[in-house]
Amino acid sequence: MDIRIRRVYEAPSPDDGTRVLVDRLWPRGLGKDKAQVDLWLKEAAPSTELRKWFDHDPDKWEEFRQRYRQELALQPAALARLAELAGAGRVTLLFGAKEARFNNAAALRAFLLGERGSGPDAQ
Repeated sequence: MDIRIRRVYEAPSPDDGTRVLVDRLWPRGLGKDKAQVDLWLKEAAPSTELRKWFDHDPDKWEEFRQRYRQELALQPAALARLAELAGAGRVTLLFGAKEARFNNAAALRAFLLGERGSGPDAQ
Protein backbone atom coordinates (compact mmCIF):
# COMPACT_ATOMS: atom_id res chain seq x y z
CA MET A 1 0.00 0.00 0.00
CA ASP A 2 1.22 3.44 -0.90
CA ILE A 3 0.02 5.71 1.89
CA ARG A 4 1.50 9.13 2.49
CA ILE A 5 0.70 11.95 4.86
CA ARG A 6 0.62 15.67 4.16
CA ARG A 7 -0.52 18.77 5.95
CA VAL A 8 -3.78 19.89 4.34
CA TYR A 9 -2.52 23.49 4.21
CA GLU A 10 0.31 22.48 1.85
CA ALA A 11 -0.32 22.88 -1.86
CA PRO A 12 -1.80 19.73 -3.42
CA SER A 13 0.50 17.70 -5.63
CA PRO A 14 -0.40 15.62 -8.69
CA ASP A 15 1.49 12.80 -6.93
CA ASP A 16 -0.93 12.78 -3.96
CA GLY A 17 -3.34 10.26 -5.43
CA THR A 18 -6.60 10.19 -3.49
CA ARG A 19 -6.55 12.95 -0.86
CA VAL A 20 -8.35 11.94 2.35
CA LEU A 21 -8.84 14.38 5.23
CA VAL A 22 -8.70 12.41 8.48
CA ASP A 23 -9.58 15.18 10.95
CA ARG A 24 -12.90 15.52 12.71
CA LEU A 25 -12.95 19.29 12.19
CA TRP A 26 -12.53 21.12 8.90
CA PRO A 27 -9.22 23.07 8.89
CA ARG A 28 -9.63 26.72 9.84
CA GLY A 29 -9.39 29.29 7.10
CA LEU A 30 -9.11 26.74 4.31
CA GLY A 31 -11.64 26.72 1.51
CA LYS A 32 -12.77 23.40 0.09
CA ASP A 33 -11.65 24.38 -3.40
CA LYS A 34 -8.10 25.11 -2.21
CA ALA A 35 -7.88 21.94 -0.06
CA GLN A 36 -8.81 19.67 -2.97
CA VAL A 37 -9.98 16.92 -0.61
CA ASP A 38 -11.41 13.86 -2.37
CA LEU A 39 -12.89 12.37 0.80
CA TRP A 40 -13.42 13.73 4.31
CA LEU A 41 -13.39 10.64 6.51
CA LYS A 42 -14.25 11.98 9.97
CA GLU A 43 -14.80 8.45 11.26
CA ALA A 44 -11.08 7.75 10.91
CA ALA A 45 -10.17 10.69 13.15
CA PRO A 46 -9.57 10.35 16.88
CA SER A 47 -12.42 11.24 19.18
CA THR A 48 -12.64 14.83 20.38
CA GLU A 49 -11.74 13.66 23.88
CA LEU A 50 -8.62 11.81 22.70
CA ARG A 51 -7.54 14.68 20.45
CA LYS A 52 -7.83 17.19 23.29
CA TRP A 53 -6.05 14.89 25.75
CA PHE A 54 -3.14 14.30 23.35
CA ASP A 55 -2.71 17.96 22.29
CA HIS A 56 0.25 16.89 20.09
CA ASP A 57 2.44 16.32 23.15
CA PRO A 58 5.38 14.08 22.11
CA ASP A 59 5.52 12.68 25.66
CA LYS A 60 2.01 11.27 25.14
CA TRP A 61 2.71 9.87 21.66
CA GLU A 62 2.89 6.16 22.50
CA GLU A 63 -0.19 6.22 24.70
CA PHE A 64 -2.04 8.26 22.08
CA ARG A 65 -1.21 5.67 19.43
CA GLN A 66 -2.45 2.87 21.66
CA ARG A 67 -5.72 4.64 22.50
CA TYR A 68 -6.21 5.67 18.88
CA ARG A 69 -5.73 2.07 17.69
CA GLN A 70 -8.48 1.04 20.11
CA GLU A 71 -10.79 3.69 18.67
CA LEU A 72 -9.95 2.68 15.10
CA ALA A 73 -10.87 -0.92 15.87
CA LEU A 74 -14.42 0.36 16.44
CA GLN A 75 -14.54 1.90 12.94
CA PRO A 76 -14.36 -1.08 10.56
CA ALA A 77 -16.25 0.69 7.76
CA ALA A 78 -13.81 3.63 7.74
CA LEU A 79 -10.82 1.28 7.78
CA ALA A 80 -12.31 -0.80 4.98
CA ARG A 81 -12.84 2.34 2.90
CA LEU A 82 -9.21 3.39 3.40
CA ALA A 83 -7.97 -0.10 2.55
CA GLU A 84 -10.12 -0.08 -0.60
CA LEU A 85 -8.73 3.28 -1.68
CA ALA A 86 -5.14 2.23 -0.90
CA GLY A 87 -5.65 -0.97 -2.87
CA ALA A 88 -6.58 1.10 -5.91
CA GLY A 89 -3.59 3.46 -5.79
CA ARG A 90 -1.74 6.02 -3.75
CA VAL A 91 -3.58 7.64 -0.83
CA THR A 92 -2.49 10.80 0.96
CA LEU A 93 -3.86 11.22 4.47
CA LEU A 94 -4.37 14.90 5.17
CA PHE A 95 -4.15 16.51 8.60
CA GLY A 96 -4.49 20.07 9.85
CA ALA A 97 -2.13 20.03 12.83
CA LYS A 98 1.03 22.12 12.78
CA GLU A 99 2.95 19.18 14.27
CA ALA A 100 4.14 17.13 11.31
CA ARG A 101 5.47 14.10 13.20
CA PHE A 102 3.13 13.61 16.16
CA ASN A 103 -0.35 13.68 14.67
CA ASN A 104 -3.26 11.36 13.98
CA ALA A 105 -2.46 10.95 10.27
CA ALA A 106 1.01 9.61 11.12
CA ALA A 107 -0.50 7.21 13.66
CA LEU A 108 -3.25 6.16 11.23
CA ARG A 109 -0.73 5.51 8.46
CA ALA A 110 1.30 3.27 10.77
CA PHE A 111 -1.86 1.44 11.82
CA LEU A 112 -2.93 0.83 8.22
CA LEU A 113 0.53 -0.41 7.27
CA GLY A 114 0.73 -2.66 10.33
CA GLU A 115 3.72 -0.81 11.78
CA ARG A 116 4.24 -1.08 15.50
CA GLY A 117 7.40 1.03 15.81
CA SER A 118 8.04 3.04 18.92
CA GLY A 119 8.35 6.52 17.47
CA PRO A 120 7.07 8.80 14.74
CA ASP A 121 10.05 7.91 12.57
CA ALA A 122 8.61 4.40 12.30
CA GLN A 123 5.97 5.92 10.04
